[in-house]
Amino acid sequence: MSTAIGKSPALVITLAGALLAGAAVALSIGVYAGLHEPANRPLVTLGFSGMLQMKAWLTNAATLLLIVQLTTALWMWGRLPGVRAAAPSWAAPVHRWSGTTAFVLTVPVAFHCIWALGFATGDLRVTVHSIVGCLFYGAYAAKMLALRGRGLPGWALPVLGGSVFATLVLLWLTASLWFLTRSGIPLI
Repeated sequence: MSTAIGKSPALVITLAGALLAGAAVALSIGVYAGLHEPANRPLVTLGFSGMLQMKAWLTNAATLLLIVQLTTALWMWGRLPGVRAAAPSWAAPVHRWSGTTAFVLTVPVAFHCIWALGFATGDLRVTVHSIVGCLFYGAYAAKMLALRGRGLPGWALPVLGGSVFATLVLLWLTASLWFLTRSGIPLI
């Protein structure tokens, strides 16, 4: 194999370990959400008018922050279209903190998806949303673990980060955007 990962068994183990841990996270969330009896009520709404409004707006904010993540990552790696200048020194901290904040914003959303609503399969949109919600946390876990691995091939982090980005965008499309376009923009 000509790739760096084919040259070192330790790299294979590192990447495989991160992927297996991510799969375990996704599967654990899915199994728990499927077996748990949904409460069908919010625990908290964080000042929003209801649970669905809270989930929609927090997911909107997390998705916007992930766009910041994508932009700063592309800039730091010299791949931002139309920009030839090197990323400024503030790009890395903005990248880290926007990702951390986005993740924190998803926690109450996921909690209410799992605890209040459970793994739902009422129709295709809901089923896709339930599956992708589990995959999002699995992708996130795999990416965070891979960040600690040294010497991974250059494609590993972009693929894992892209998976986190893609799953959150799909979550946004199947829930937040769907909710806001069906109900009008709810007041906070």
